[in-house]
Amino acid sequence: MSPAPSSAARALALLLALPAAVQGQARTTTMPSTLRYGSGLLDVPVAGVLPHLGITGTFSGFFVNLDRRARVGPSGATVGYGEGVEELHRDASVTLGLFDVMEVGATVQALNRASDGGSMWGVFGRLQLVRPPPEGLGLAVGARYVTAPDFSDGIPRQPGRLGFPDERLRETYEGSSTRVATRLSLYGVATAYVPGWRSALLPRHRFAISAGYGTGMFRSGGHLPFYGQADSDGWFFGSSVHVLVARDVTLALLGEHNGFDVNVGAQLDVGGLRVGAHLLGVNHPEPAGGYSSEYLRPKLGFLVSLAICPSGGGLLCKPSVAERRPSSVQLPAPPPDTVVVVREVPPPLPDGTPALVCLSTGEELLVRVTAMGDTLVGPGRVPIASLRPGVELAGAYAGETHWHRNGQPLVVEGRTYEPWGAPRRLRCGDIEPVGEHRGVPLFAPGEAGISAGVIYVPVRPGLWQPYREVGSVEP
Repeated sequence: MSPAPSSAARALALLLALPAAVQGQARTTTMPSTLRYGSGLLDVPVAGVLPHLGITGTFSGFFVNLDRRARVGPSGATVGYGEGVEELHRDASVTLGLFDVMEVGATVQALNRASDGGSMWGVFGRLQLVRPPPEGLGLAVGARYVTAPDFSDGIPRQPGRLGFPDERLRETYEGSSTRVATRLSLYGVATAYVPGWRSALLPRHRFAISAGYGTGMFRSGGHLPFYGQADSDGWFFGSSVHVLVARDVTLALLGEHNGFDVNVGAQLDVGGLRVGAHLLGVNHPEPAGGYSSEYLRPKLGFLVSLAICPSGGGLLCKPSVAERRPSSVQLPAPPPDTVVVVREVPPPLPDGTPALVCLSTGEELLVRVTAMGDTLVGPGRVPIASLRPGVELAGAYAGETHWHRNGQPLVVEGRTYEPWGAPRRLRCGDIEPVGEHRGVPLFAPGEAGISAGVIYVPVRPGLWQPYREVGSVEP
């Protein structure tokens, strides 16, 4: 028996709200915006997707300047040249992330060509098959669909890869059995995230390298002299380097081959507001008679995009340059007096054995432990148990928080962790900070980082509670 519609609606609403219900986990974006089809490079998709309920709105354009424009006959060959063109083409898109595993969106292209072939609209989406970790490989599949322009002459046409209606780009040509099929583009893509070089002379950065295969606009039309030259028969690839310029400010340098063109560009992300400049088609040299096709000449363009993450720690998405061992995690500042001793320890109190206690600030405190198990602090070697709450150690701890006492799970970078085993003592040199949860810093093993499947939460000074990733094998 199927559930009642009201029950199904409540279940769907709960499912949509689950990722947003985990507080304290600021949503981030790790990839810039494509010109027309959601997150990615310039025209090449990547394996990553927007976070749940993350939204990006993008407006882009490029300039075209031709002294003459090729005319194409029914066979697809150039039959002459017409007047030149000087025009700015403009496009817009909006993208929505769902459940941290997919994104969907819509695009409107050629906003300035409503009277000449009509503006073209489209939809697109991408589904993650393997979620890319901060360092490692991700896999995804996706699709793009764009409507064909209509010039009211009864000739079927197809949309072009540059997003403007072109009367020359027909579906079929005389004497050719090869059809142009660019309305629907299917693709698969793999993205590898590679850490940057660690150096005091270089800012924090990382690399992303993508490669994939697609149909439609990634492949079709390569047999037309005015449209495709040096095509890769559907294969595309690209890379980017993401540089942390300042807090919540990243610079992405992009390069790609979309199956036909080599494109390069840069995007600056300031707390979710992105501005970019790019050069399209840099692989097309100028022919002897000058450029005559928009597709086969370099073009200068721009991009403006806004990324919104309402389910995160703020309205705007925070750009990320995540690494295995982050070097700029913000931890709570220690209080002015990290150890307060209010009275002397009278003799004959034992000296105790020196020991190091790892604080949640990532620093170690030298204490002394007696044979009776007492912990002595301060120059007077006072037992902590005899002074509480008069002694205060640096850092924030989860021991008295309701979420720790209740054993609530944590979500870090889209992964869910649950309490695992008993609290233990750790050395500061064996762990690295990876973020925080409601003001309490989180740590992971120093060598493996968050990919080890376990994080540590400071319960009190020197005592750490392991949390294990849900669904992972025992670390």
